[in-house]
Amino acid sequence: MDISIVIVNYNVKDYLYQCLKSIENSKKGLQVEVIVVDNYSSDGSIEFLEPLFQDVEFIRLNDNLGFAKANNIGINKSRGKYVLILNPDTIIEENTLWEMYNYMNHHPEVAIAGCKVLNQDGSFQLACRRGFPTPWTSFTKLFGLQSLFPKSKFFARYNQTFRNIDETYYIDSIVGAFMFARKEVLLSVGGFDTDYFMYGEDIDLCYRVHKAGWKVAYVHSTSIIHFKGQSTKRSSINEVKHFYEAMGIYVKKHYSYSRLFLLLLKLSIIFRSLFAYINKNKRDIILIVLDTIFINFSLLLSTKIRFGEFFSFPDYAYPTIFIVVTIVYLSSMVAVGEYFEAEPSIRKTFYASMIAFFVLSSLTYFFKEYAFSRGVLLMTIAITLLLSSISQIIALLLRKAYGKERDRRIAIVGTNKQAEDIIDALRKAGAINTEVVGIIRVERIKEQTLFGLPILGSYSFLKSLIEEYNLQEIIITDSSIKESDLIRLISELKSAKVNFHKASEYTELLLSRVIKQVSGSSNVNIPNISKFRYKIAKRAIDILISILFFGIAFIPVLIFSKNRLKIMRNFARVLFGELSLVGLFPTDEKNQICKNGLLGLAHLTGTEKLQKDAIIRLNNYYIEHFSLSLDLDIIFKSIFRKTYGSKIYS
Repeated sequence: MDISIVIVNYNVKDYLYQCLKSIENSKKGLQVEVIVVDNYSSDGSIEFLEPLFQDVEFIRLNDNLGFAKANNIGINKSRGKYVLILNPDTIIEENTLWEMYNYMNHHPEVAIAGCKVLNQDGSFQLACRRGFPTPWTSFTKLFGLQSLFPKSKFFARYNQTFRNIDETYYIDSIVGAFMFARKEVLLSVGGFDTDYFMYGEDIDLCYRVHKAGWKVAYVHSTSIIHFKGQSTKRSSINEVKHFYEAMGIYVKKHYSYSRLFLLLLKLSIIFRSLFAYINKNKRDIILIVLDTIFINFSLLLSTKIRFGEFFSFPDYAYPTIFIVVTIVYLSSMVAVGEYFEAEPSIRKTFYASMIAFFVLSSLTYFFKEYAFSRGVLLMTIAITLLLSSISQIIALLLRKAYGKERDRRIAIVGTNKQAEDIIDALRKAGAINTEVVGIIRVERIKEQTLFGLPILGSYSFLKSLIEEYNLQEIIITDSSIKESDLIRLISELKSAKVNFHKASEYTELLLSRVIKQVSGSSNVNIPNISKFRYKIAKRAIDILISILFFGIAFIPVLIFSKNRLKIMRNFARVLFGELSLVGLFPTDEKNQICKNGLLGLAHLTGTEKLQKDAIIRLNNYYIEHFSLSLDLDIIFKSIFRKTYGSKIYS
């Protein structure tokens, strides 16, 4: 066997279908086996793909073991001289396998090689040839020096931007999306380190290969397209958190001898993680800042209108009144899901304003010394609602004009039945924020219109057509355009910032994905337990009940309970955030989006009676159907169970 291709799949059956098709076109007489390790997908990947690709070996896992463990399973199953670690969200060229096979045969000093990796819009993925993190590269990355001086060997050692992407050379590290490796070397260094879940394992593997005396190479003569990060987009995994956790593992493992470097990299990880979090949530952070300004401005303006002065309340009221009003208003916005969830809405802002008004009105009954004027309170809420609504309308108009809600202009390349089916399906789907501009022909036809759309021109003049019609999405349905032509085209048009979609074989699966991509709709149904407001509510309940336990039940438990130490220890873990009162039953599954709990669905059923699969299903059911009422139901049922004490796990 020449090459074994190992692909780890998680909920990306449409991309995997496309990837497997491109592999079929790339074999060219080589002896190739394909092993797909499915990481407990919930989208029916194996059921859909196994009948279509009967030569592929599919391995079903009962847990999501992560990238490293799943790949090691595939590597151990493989029979090839070389193993290609390949992401499912990739398309390879027809010559990719031959190019890499020949390169490795002619360079026996190389253990792992990678190729040129392009994004969907044709831009080059820097991660496909990197330097190792060192004290200096960490410093230049942390302080942005490598971005300021991308052509400098001194400052750009990590991203290697000073090197020509159209040359082949040795490199420190390549990306895990495409790693063409000698199987015996992979086995000799122990494969991927399973301490990593989904990031960092590729750099770690390359580091260990270098230490074993081998070379790692970047090969420019063939390319792949990588639709980056599709598995994380279709899950509730926090990719920012796991990326920086992986960097922490790498630093501890390989640089623990250097305390100064360890400290520098830890500071770098904390800083970059914080920056990434702020950048990811910048819209919501800006909203919170604006709403804070609006509520305080409205309070001052209302006071001025009612009493003739901005600061007419007694001295003791400041700054307490500003702090309390702000906290109550922002808390109300969080409670209705205005922050860190879906797009902001005036309806939610209205509900939050009503909640804030009633809460603040109620507080004045308990704190008479602050009951200055309900008229001021009503005006404050009304003005804030008005200002917040105006800001949201302005933001919406800006997004429609310049942002992601702007209409995406689409062209279809092809005049075949697949093109007609996709155009018809786009119309029926009523995809928002999209405009199908017309059709680009590959072969000459007489018609000026087809399928109710104008013929924009010939595929030979695609670049000028993109500029003329301001196209942002190109859907290719013509099967005569090969993967190598597509990749070359994407590379040539990278400056145009156009997304390409290959759908030369019409399937409902591919069409569904294309519609989601071009319309910008989300592929993820975020469970309640991942939402900011529910996290806060759940944590508040944990803290409250833990305090009540230590304040009221501590002495009786200490005197009468046989399991006093276990119970006190577990409630202490709840208080300090290590556990939750209600949560999951502990399994060996990593990176759960919810904490383990003292109580839960599996605890109620009796875990001694359940198989591991049943416990995982109950855990998943809890994650998918979480609500505060479900938590209360579990708590009350647990209280009234005679065996309550034995259900709190240790």
